Amino acid sequence: MLQTSWQTYDHYGYAMAAVLGTFAATAALQWLIQRSRWAPWARSLHGVAPPFINIIGVLFALTLAFLANDTWSAHDRALRAVYKEADSLHSLATLSQSLPTPLRAQLRAALVGYASASAAEWQLLARRAESREVVERADALLVLLASSEIATAAGANVQALMLRKVSEIRDERDQRVALSQTHVNPLKWLGMAFLGLLTLLSIAVVHVDRARAALVSIVLFALAAAPTAAIVLIQGNPFQAPTDVTPAPIEAAVADMSECSGQATAFRPAAPC
Repeated sequence: MLQTSWQTYDHYGYAMAAVLGTFAATAALQWLIQRSRWAPWARSLHGVAPPFINIIGVLFALTLAFLANDTWSAHDRALRAVYKEADSLHSLATLSQSLPTPLRAQLRAALVGYASASAAEWQLLARRAESREVVERADALLVLLASSEIATAAGANVQALMLRKVSEIRDERDQRVALSQTHVNPLKWLGMAFLGLLTLLSIAVVHVDRARAALVSIVLFALAAAPTAAIVLIQGNPFQAPTDVTPAPIEAAVADMSECSGQATAFRPAAPC
């Protein structure tokens, strides 16, 4: 159980480790250069030119920027996948208007059923899991649209467009599931943490003969680096708080159809037509 929880929320643990580790390293460095028995030796290292900090600092900043870009681009891809999935559902709902009443009602009921299952899957996505029901609903939708009844009623061209839209729905759903199950890469963050520690050491060495300047410089760097790394880390899963992607676009795409589908949904109760 503990292992499962860690695999689900590992990015929060890494964020806490980043904050606590940074300030622990800050306190250890202050103790080393001011109060430890090695303080005289540490102060003998003075003379390092201040521009030396820029070399390691730039490497650290670039590494953190690349990691932040990976995280935020994953969030953007998840949001785009949800909107494309919703757009495909809306397109199918629009195309269904040309179908005879029984087929139209059957197709819209299938669309509402898929959207309801997808919305319910969000709680599983937050736990890095997926719902088998969504796969079954998507398969049923594909079978329905590939049927000879749809081909006869809608025509070959419209049916081909419908099949393309349901394929897009399946692809985008697979995309969001894959993004929800992406974990923090420990090696990348270990490299970033190592460069952060080297940056702290370089700041301490440059200011080692001036205790107050060393304290201010190290604390300012810690205040800049640790919260930034934590903010990036806690967004490791696009479907978890605080910046979670919601199923609202998918719900809105079929909300009007739920009134006539004969199905109650999580976002609108069924009503007779």
